[in-house]
Amino acid sequence: MPSYYSEYGGFLVAAAIDKYVYIALNRRFIPKLLLKYSQLEEVAIVDVIKHPIFREALKYVGIEHINLEITSMADIPAGTGLGSSGSFTTALLKALHVYKKNIVHPSDLAEQACFIEINKLEEPIGKQDQYIAAYGGITAFDFAKDGQVQAKPVKMSEETRTQLNENLLLFFTGYARSASTILKDQDDKSRKSDVTMLENLHFTKELGRQSLAAIEAGDLREFAHVMDIHWQRKRSRTAGMSNDHIDAWYQCAMANGAIGGKLNGAGGGGFLMFYAENKGLLRQAMKKQGLQEVRFRFDFEGTKVVLS
Repeated sequence: MPSYYSEYGGFLVAAAIDKYVYIALNRRFIPKLLLKYSQLEEVAIVDVIKHPIFREALKYVGIEHINLEITSMADIPAGTGLGSSGSFTTALLKALHVYKKNIVHPSDLAEQACFIEINKLEEPIGKQDQYIAAYGGITAFDFAKDGQVQAKPVKMSEETRTQLNENLLLFFTGYARSASTILKDQDDKSRKSDVTMLENLHFTKELGRQSLAAIEAGDLREFAHVMDIHWQRKRSRTAGMSNDHIDAWYQCAMANGAIGGKLNGAGGGGFLMFYAENKGLLRQAMKKQGLQEVRFRFDFEGTKVVLS
């Protein structure tokens, strides 16, 4: 988040997966804007749109003609720690730029999405979701104090990439939550230079570098070990990060084939991710716990136009 990286710089490794947010845009004959998402809005002017990202994205790109129908669909529900908000914003902006016949680079697309969510809507979030959605792949990101972002593809062998994809498993906890609510405490403490919070975040950033080194060396057992250390630090960062159910599921997974794991996103719900070599044992254990697995592959294209 800016409250941290603007003082100390930031670093992380992220991966895009083949679970998508789809934006469909179509011209209509009625001079009103029709928005279809979890709700339905039909408005005569952009300023009265209730959905904040729709409203600010349309204003940012400068959509003047409102005789449009825009529909949003998603493979993964919001509030589950897989970057759905950042993916939605980059996809919406990409669609609007295509409509305006603008060419936009992934870095510009990501930065525009960040500007809308962080600067305009003042969400206490970071830039990682928007950037990995725009770029795709398995990518290391350096966040400079001045806000500049440097993206570098992670260097790994095809064997390591395949092994990583096959041995990472995602399980839905059944909980959705507001990332902003959980992250606000972290953001506030970072702004106040809370010693305990800053030490935790410094340590977490170093774990990101260790993760990169392990992946590029092909040592995925070490990568899994770092994941476990990360989760133990992360769950102590702020209230609401975990709960008794999540802790029990994590312990069950670690006793049944998982080498390491973490809860994705801000915490409090969403998806548990584990690295396991004995995948059958882990899947059986999590199924008994009532958790649904979501199988995935890495995606290396980033935000793109499917049909134009």
